[in-house]
Amino acid sequence: MGYQMAKTKVHFISDIKLTLKDLAGIIEGRVTIELGDQAKSRISRCREFLDQKLRESNQPLYGINTGFGSLYNKHIPYHELERLQENLVKSHACGTGPEVPEDIVRLMLFLKVQSLSYGYSGVQLSTVQRLADMFNEDILPVVYEMGSLGASGDLAPLAHLALPLIGLGEVTYQANKFSGEAIHHKLQWKPLTLETKEGLALLNGTQFMGGYGIWCTLHANRLMRLANCIGALSLDAFDGRIEPFLPQVNAIRPQHGQIQTAKEIVKLLKGSELIQQAKKHVQDPYSFRCIPQVHGTSSDVIDFVTNVFTIEVNSVTDNPNIFPEDDAIISAGNFHGQSLAVAFDFLSIALAELGSISERRTYQLIAGVRDLPNYLVANPGINSGLMIPQYTAASLVSQNKQLCTPASVDSIVSSNGQEDHVSMGANAATKAYRIVNNLYSILAIELITAAQAMMFRRPLKTSPYLEDFMDTFRAVVPFIEDDRMLYEDLRKAEQFLKNWEPK
Repeated sequence: MGYQMAKTKVHFISDIKLTLKDLAGIIEGRVTIELGDQAKSRISRCREFLDQKLRESNQPLYGINTGFGSLYNKHIPYHELERLQENLVKSHACGTGPEVPEDIVRLMLFLKVQSLSYGYSGVQLSTVQRLADMFNEDILPVVYEMGSLGASGDLAPLAHLALPLIGLGEVTYQANKFSGEAIHHKLQWKPLTLETKEGLALLNGTQFMGGYGIWCTLHANRLMRLANCIGALSLDAFDGRIEPFLPQVNAIRPQHGQIQTAKEIVKLLKGSELIQQAKKHVQDPYSFRCIPQVHGTSSDVIDFVTNVFTIEVNSVTDNPNIFPEDDAIISAGNFHGQSLAVAFDFLSIALAELGSISERRTYQLIAGVRDLPNYLVANPGINSGLMIPQYTAASLVSQNKQLCTPASVDSIVSSNGQEDHVSMGANAATKAYRIVNNLYSILAIELITAAQAMMFRRPLKTSPYLEDFMDTFRAVVPFIEDDRMLYEDLRKAEQFLKNWEPK
């Protein structure tokens, strides 16, 4: 599908800080990228410095004229340095499992170009340009989910990302798969010859974790807004009370997310006839009453995680790093994904909790209380109504809880003990990705349920904003009069949430 996208904007690769808005356009394939003059100059200067160093000195430089990992003490003769880099890419391309989604591969390509453009990696300008060309042509390498420990960089996935540069591996282009050799023949490109340090620069880095992180963060921010909007609709459909959301209540426990969530719910319900009517009950269940506390905590976590990943995609994460101005080549650990692994685990918990409380609201709405019919159908018995979607939500919530087992506290020694503490951030990334998609399904079920319940409150209406939201949704998923195949409704509701743009 990527080849059908209209490229509407040119993004110049520079040292200007990337924002989430910039990266949203990257994911959607709406931009082409060009290396800015400053980026070209930095890349070339760094490469020239490295070449000069190798000509003038036989000093051991990790991964440049030595082996890799625990083989760091093996000196490689000058005439074999290019072969060393090609062998590195080939030997490390041992990913397995499902293929990484194309929008995340697109992000990985972009983030690798961005990281290399800062001029601390020692690559050729032609190598970075070829990566940019692949991005612009929507030539997306086939990358696999499993294989990275998230510590020496995302070695296996980034090796698959790099294989097409040397005419190997596979790519997706215009909805078809091509071998690395075939895509070069089709486009009349020549495979690159990797020079010293280049294979290591391509494979060391956090672009697999970073790609997943930006994708998850963008969707987490969207899901946070959706959870508040759908939660407000459910509160009104349940004939809930507004008092727990009033400013004086939340001001005496001034957690930032709690206060902001309460304000948003009050704003969403402004003008509602239902929220203003006299109530028979003195308080609501926690899944309604504690929305500020639960949603607010998730909001604070999403803000924290957004900051972590925004910093990461504006960073250099390969190794060793080359500093021409300091006459230094330093082997360090910027490829270690601990900050990302912990952020993913934290995000997973926050999103799982949004799903958990959502499912509880769904359960309350179908329970036949507060003058709502059992399972929200006019004739229960012959109709099961919305009985089983709650089962589906419960299944998803349970899986999310299982997926929240933290990856960042695990570590398995690799490379003969040289890489003795790893982040497992790549596994944290793929788990978070599944939780994001599960949460869309859970919120879709709550939205179907809340919109159905609202029809039993007529002629009273909710707020103008939520009525408009519901009308837009109803054009996609109509009211359920009698039982029908609900999997189609769930699919349509999920797609609605993924495309919805808040006003």
